[in-house]
Amino acid sequence: MSQHVDVAIIGAGAAGVMTALKASANADLTIAVFEKDLREGANAAISSGSLAAGGTRFQREAGIEDSPEQHAADILEHSRDEAHADLVHAVCRVAPTMVEWLADELAYPIEIGLNLPRAGMAAIRLHSDVGRQGGVRLMRHLRDALGERDNVALVDGAPVVDLIGVDHVTGVVIEQNGVREEIRADTVVLAGDGFANNRELFARFCSELGEPVYAGVSTSTGDAVPWLEERRAVFANMGSCLRHGLVVADHGTRVSPSLQFYGAVWINTDGERFADEESIGYSPLAGVLFDQPGKRALMVWDDEAMAITQESELMRESIAAGAFGRARDVTELAERSRIDAKKLETALVAAPGRRQLSAPYHWAWLTHGVLTTQGGCEIDTLGRVLRDDGTPIPGLRAAGGTAVGISGPNSDGYMSGNGLLAAFGMGWIIGDDLAAAGVRRA
Repeated sequence: MSQHVDVAIIGAGAAGVMTALKASANADLTIAVFEKDLREGANAAISSGSLAAGGTRFQREAGIEDSPEQHAADILEHSRDEAHADLVHAVCRVAPTMVEWLADELAYPIEIGLNLPRAGMAAIRLHSDVGRQGGVRLMRHLRDALGERDNVALVDGAPVVDLIGVDHVTGVVIEQNGVREEIRADTVVLAGDGFANNRELFARFCSELGEPVYAGVSTSTGDAVPWLEERRAVFANMGSCLRHGLVVADHGTRVSPSLQFYGAVWINTDGERFADEESIGYSPLAGVLFDQPGKRALMVWDDEAMAITQESELMRESIAAGAFGRARDVTELAERSRIDAKKLETALVAAPGRRQLSAPYHWAWLTHGVLTTQGGCEIDTLGRVLRDDGTPIPGLRAAGGTAVGISGPNSDGYMSGNGLLAAFGMGWIIGDDLAAAGVRRA
């Protein structure tokens, strides 16, 4: 590989691969994507692979009214982060075009997830692969597409260990087999995961979350944080995480966030319902569980709810792990959960307007976990990294886990799909801009 490329991308996750795909539309550009370890994957690969977009043809064909503006409004209502409204609107605007491009240009088998309702969404807008194989299928498909681009090199086993240049970034330093090499580039794109698997950084920025179960990938070590600090980049929302309150205790797998929309209930160890199951997303649920006795809760659902959700990737993984129990009636559920039977009977009564569960019951003990961080460096709507004086650092862009997300200053602001929306959306925007600008980089 040449010692100079037009675009050097750090990370082959959602943001990195999308940036490369879109930038490669300009055949005159040479692009290199440097990845630590494809075997370890990326957080996108262990996600559900659900793509949030408002105003797609898939929604219209299903009779669903939605728009990018409504999508952005829903996100901002939850994040309460008007400071980053421009980023939210930017990624929501490109989301429907991006989803349709995946289907039409990359032949990805996508559909609107009619059985994927989520808290806080004014309309069903999660799009998933047919068969619900999740993020691993999506990332494999995108990387295969990238492999067909003659002007892109995906270099595995080549972690970036530093950036070249302080006031103006002009390349990266990679390490392969213990040997370091400088790669010059007109534009460097930071597209790595966050820092949730870096104990020092997590304790520094997210100490109030305690020590939750970590359910992300091992490579989320926040390598770019010190590079950015050296270059006077501004950081925002560093205490915000994608938390998960639907982690099965003692197993580490997760259950479907759709279950509560089909009657599933949450019961604490005292036998009490403690939240409106349909009104709270799985990230803020983690904070609610943190305050419950034992930091856990019993989730109960029935055969009908199981039949609707069991083909999702999350449920298949939990089923394979033996993470669920099954009780023929309330008496057995009380024996298995060690919660008083009379309290369980009361707790299982459906709220007004909600579906009543019926025996036999499925159940699992839930605890709180963290999948990835949502804070990062400040960027503008073209992904340019901003310094503390508000000016962009020449030659440097960021997206994905390295950049500030769209979920606000704390974990309660996360809405389902926000992570992939921010990563793919900003990757799309950066890649388009690089392709249009050609070899003239900023």
